[in-house]
Amino acid sequence: MGNRLNQQKDNRKTEITADALLSVIQGLIDESPDGDHLKHDLNLDCRLEHDLGLDSLARTELVARINKAFAILLPDEALLAETPRALMTLLTQAAGMPEVETTAAPKVLPTDRSMLPSAASTLMEVLAWHLDQQPERTHILHYGNDSEPDEMSYRDLWQGATRVATGLWERSVQPGDRVALMLPTGVSYFHSFFGVLLAGAVPVPIYPPTRPSQLEEHMRRHGRILQNAGVHILITFQEAHRVARLFRTQVPSLQHIVDWSELDKTAGTPPATIRNSQDIAFLQYSSGSTGDPKGVMLSHADLLANIRAMGKAVAVTPEDVFVSWLPLYHDMGLIGAWLGSLYFAMPLVIMSPLHFLAQPSRWLWAIHHHRGTLSGSPNFGYELCLGKIGEDEIAGLDLSSWRFAFNGAEPVSATTLRGFTRRYAPYGLNADALAPVYGLAEVAVGLAFPPPRRGPVIDRINRDRFMLNGEALTAAEDDPDPLSIVACGRPLPGYRVQVVDEADRPLPERNEGRLEFQGPSATRGYFNNPEATKGLYRDGWLDTGDRAYLADGDIYITGRIKEMIIRAGRNIYPYELEQLVGELPGIRKGCVAAFPSIDSANGSEQLVVVAESREKDPQRLEALRQAIRDKTIDLLGMPPDDLLLAPPHTVLKTSSGKLRRGAMRTLYEQGRLGRGQRPLPLQVMNLLLSGMAQRLRTILKGSASYLFALYAWIIFYTLVPLVWLSVVLLPRLPWRWRVIRKAIRILRGLTATPLRVEGLEHLPATDRPVILVANHASYLDTLALIDGIPRDFIYVAKQELAVKFYSRLFLQRLDTVFVERFDTLRSATATEEFARQLAAGRSLAIYPEGTFRAEPGLLPFHMGAFVTAAKSGATVLPVTLRGTRAILQSDSNFPHHGAVRIIISPPLEPQGDDWAEAVRLQTAAREEIARHCNEQSLRHQDHIQTD
Repeated sequence: MGNRLNQQKDNRKTEITADALLSVIQGLIDESPDGDHLKHDLNLDCRLEHDLGLDSLARTELVARINKAFAILLPDEALLAETPRALMTLLTQAAGMPEVETTAAPKVLPTDRSMLPSAASTLMEVLAWHLDQQPERTHILHYGNDSEPDEMSYRDLWQGATRVATGLWERSVQPGDRVALMLPTGVSYFHSFFGVLLAGAVPVPIYPPTRPSQLEEHMRRHGRILQNAGVHILITFQEAHRVARLFRTQVPSLQHIVDWSELDKTAGTPPATIRNSQDIAFLQYSSGSTGDPKGVMLSHADLLANIRAMGKAVAVTPEDVFVSWLPLYHDMGLIGAWLGSLYFAMPLVIMSPLHFLAQPSRWLWAIHHHRGTLSGSPNFGYELCLGKIGEDEIAGLDLSSWRFAFNGAEPVSATTLRGFTRRYAPYGLNADALAPVYGLAEVAVGLAFPPPRRGPVIDRINRDRFMLNGEALTAAEDDPDPLSIVACGRPLPGYRVQVVDEADRPLPERNEGRLEFQGPSATRGYFNNPEATKGLYRDGWLDTGDRAYLADGDIYITGRIKEMIIRAGRNIYPYELEQLVGELPGIRKGCVAAFPSIDSANGSEQLVVVAESREKDPQRLEALRQAIRDKTIDLLGMPPDDLLLAPPHTVLKTSSGKLRRGAMRTLYEQGRLGRGQRPLPLQVMNLLLSGMAQRLRTILKGSASYLFALYAWIIFYTLVPLVWLSVVLLPRLPWRWRVIRKAIRILRGLTATPLRVEGLEHLPATDRPVILVANHASYLDTLALIDGIPRDFIYVAKQELAVKFYSRLFLQRLDTVFVERFDTLRSATATEEFARQLAAGRSLAIYPEGTFRAEPGLLPFHMGAFVTAAKSGATVLPVTLRGTRAILQSDSNFPHHGAVRIIISPPLEPQGDDWAEAVRLQTAAREEIARHCNEQSLRHQDHIQTD
């Protein structure tokens, strides 16, 4: 034995160290499609299967590589090792060595980022990292009604969120449920948002009603949002609780309306709920949503990718201080300010939007007192600081610490930038700190930032050429009327943009068109809105809905596509006109809206201008109308087609101050714009009556769904005993398959379930055994394959189905191959049984995902089918199933009516018999299925096996 050990040591080319072992493991995962992503997760304590995606066969390959690399023979227990540390222990024992020191820090955290949660894959993991590393560090300083801020540490946030999560679990919240937050800025919001996450649910932020006069409009708009999201619980606060009850009449799914204070009193610890990086972190609805709510689905991976990219572009460190008044129910305040501060461990100094609007100087003084380095606002916030702050309010103000002043979320005005610089330069403001940025909810929040300390870049272009044909030609020095457009930065690291014409052809620089983007945080679409989601994508690019041009690497936003007005062959954008009109004495600044409307008489597009004024004298009003016409003619060369001078609060805005031009256009075309609001009791009565009508429609629709489900189950359970007896009693296997196929077609016919099969020409000849691999989305998948593919397969099933007598006997009569998923040794040897079936001339049908879940997404593939194909030379046949998940989800016994589609792709032929060839087959099959299944392809860390 001693001679053998000495000989092993002599033959060993690689010294046994932790780094050497990790290098062998890295070499294996480098061959996987997720190899690059997994590099930063590799350390001695990561889990081989859950973190690195090494299934039983991959671990068999890993043990073989370790044996070869270190000239050693590991015991069979190595296949059961769950971490590299466990493998290291076995390795040193097999070599007869003392245990190697394995306490070295993971290789993954670069030294300059060591104080950040770089390996976190969810928001909960980010908070848990801070709780472990620096629990008492100040996270938030919140200005409420007191002059001094309230402080919140990471431990405070965690404990408050835990109380809320426990309260939600007591109210039967399930993972994936949507929970709405209608809360003001403050401790209630912070605790509730993370409490929902810890409970495994999905937050849906909305904002509370502000003015009683607009209660009905607010409730209708947000009721549609809650209905689209299928919200189960609404968390609110005492003052809004009574109003929130009105949502019950609008939202059938709403089960509980809970005061936050009730949840905050809950004791105990909620059950542990594991969510992964591809789960939805929260739904971001536009505050201007109307009849077609668009809830942007943002996963944890999306948020963290965007936060990391923004932090890199701005060079954020934990020494920065973020000061914000931005609302927490919108992306700029929620993600950019709060969650960005959370990730980068910088203090967040925050006040409510109302606290800022009531006295804008509070924002600037917060930057002064806390030496804020990062802060931002939409353009109107900077405007308020120009027009609403007196010199006496800012005596002694020092803004020299402010190094990055974001300006985004609405059109950035060159005039505002210049004015803000002039006004606050004497107070220490560095003009280079002003940073116009661009983003949208579909990318999480940020898409383009300028380099730090560059200062604003303003492009002067020829107005006529631009309005006539979209060419952004630099204006001559003596141009009397140039158009000034502000650069909104360059794409963040890892993101790409392009500008295309109406035919989706990329345009050269300085040519205006539709702006599209790609990037790691691009949304998977809009929640429960497939039509809107379909319109979001074009050939792998996402449509921003904005028009723009590119120049010298910068993006210049010119306007929203839907808000562009075409008059006399000229493209007119409303922003500049609104700003000019707002400067007129007697017009309320920031309360002017210009929008297009179709003339019902001739079908042409007309320009409508609505401006708020407190004037009541007829002569003064007429003078204002003429002044507006003159301004419009001077700017556009034509007067407005219709001009409305309206009382205050006529121009609709979002909670963050942006104009709601689309909603105003709708009201204008309905003849309702400018009408006085109905008395509050009438608004409430109207809401109640419309809610009752909606409930009645929902009940009728739900009744039809329940009847269909009952009908489908009656047919199914009528057929089941007949099929079971036939399969058990019939002597020949082909006869049994014939009975099953006939029963499935009867079930499908009686439930009117269409089945479309594409690619039958790709089926190999029946005398050639093949391995069919398909995505797994529902219990109906096997029924669909049996019905749709005219060939009998031996199906591979999980061992759990052999536990009960009736299912075991039925499946055994169909020669089903059972696979043990949780016994690593038995699972690794399943390929031997696969090879025996193929050698006998039988074809196999395997679901390489191994399981399925209710949430859409293509899970990682196990290697069994592909190792078998490589070693036996069998053809791999990729098959894609679509529609089965929508008919019957894994967590439901409620079938829905739907259609099924099967896509058979060209077969894949093995070109070798080693591990690398098995990986190639797996990658090719997964890419082919992912291309057709219309679901996001998840990585190894992005799923939890639950079936």
